[in-house]
Amino acid sequence: MTNIAILGFGTVGGGTAQVLDVQKERLRLAAGGEIRVKYILDIRDFPGSPWEDRLVRDINVILDDPDVKVVCETMGGKEPAFTFTRAAMERGKSVCTSNKELVDAFGPELTQTAKAHSCSYLFEASVGGGIPLLRTLRDSCRHEDITSVAGILNGTCNYILTKMDREGTDFADALRQAQENGFAERNPDADILGHDTARKLAILASLISGRRVRFEQVPCQGITEVSTADLKSARARGKAVKLLGICQRNPQTGDISVMTAPCLVPADNPLYGVNDVFNGVLVHSGCVDDLMFYGRGAGKMPTASAVAADVVECVKNAGHTVENGLTDPDDTITPVPFPSALPGGIELLHGGDGSSFPRVRS
Repeated sequence: MTNIAILGFGTVGGGTAQVLDVQKERLRLAAGGEIRVKYILDIRDFPGSPWEDRLVRDINVILDDPDVKVVCETMGGKEPAFTFTRAAMERGKSVCTSNKELVDAFGPELTQTAKAHSCSYLFEASVGGGIPLLRTLRDSCRHEDITSVAGILNGTCNYILTKMDREGTDFADALRQAQENGFAERNPDADILGHDTARKLAILASLISGRRVRFEQVPCQGITEVSTADLKSARARGKAVKLLGICQRNPQTGDISVMTAPCLVPADNPLYGVNDVFNGVLVHSGCVDDLMFYGRGAGKMPTASAVAADVVECVKNAGHTVENGLTDPDDTITPVPFPSALPGGIELLHGGDGSSFPRVRS
């Protein structure tokens, strides 16, 4: 039996506990032994919860227990998530996370910590929710020469654009409906300004390039300036407006170009039909040509399922470090401007080459 701990009992943390309980027999078969949630760290009380007896408020209870072998970090944000994650791995405990902000900011450093202590740092749930994207790129496509990735990586923005397109709803009303339906936060800036997409894109670009690409390096334009007139015009041309994160790699030079922006997607591109809160990622490489990944990119259970998959991988590789695809912290690359054409027939909604877009800031 492998004991694990969950840090943070919010949406994803609660979902992770639920997945590990509901799917415990399948997880036992996959991991080669039972997986048990021994502790859940949170400062709040959860009276009546099935896991109430496992709640603790002191991280040291988890860190000092040698029986805990895997920690699921679902807290979000940089601190105290960074401090807790590093401390856990310094004690030889593997960490699985859904925290894209932490992976972007400190992923390479934490990967080095994992290697130094013969454990693993995995983050499948940080990009694409329940879509098994990163593991596929890391393992099944390791030999492929990937030249581009274009993705709808934020379900909130995709929902808003779908409402505007199908119903003629203006941006403000579509955002309000997204908030009422629980698809958007009370403060939706990270989504609608494109920062969430840009952060996920930076992680993807780092995996594809084999070098470090930071969130702050991504030229970024959100959807706040998209109008219903833009959507009508796009439809008249047989195109759809989507907020995309795009990474393009020059196979000859290794140069990387990255950008987040509202784009015109032609009808023959698989991303054209990705609507509502769904995510889609189109990957192009030398041998397999186009690969399309589609599914729920967020939400309690899909994201928790991705965390659980990482737990299984950590359990199966106990005492070893699973390669996660992130490079040395100092091996950075400076993205270059995009060439004249974007992949897959995609065009920028408002023209240009993205060079005038602001860089995002932490």
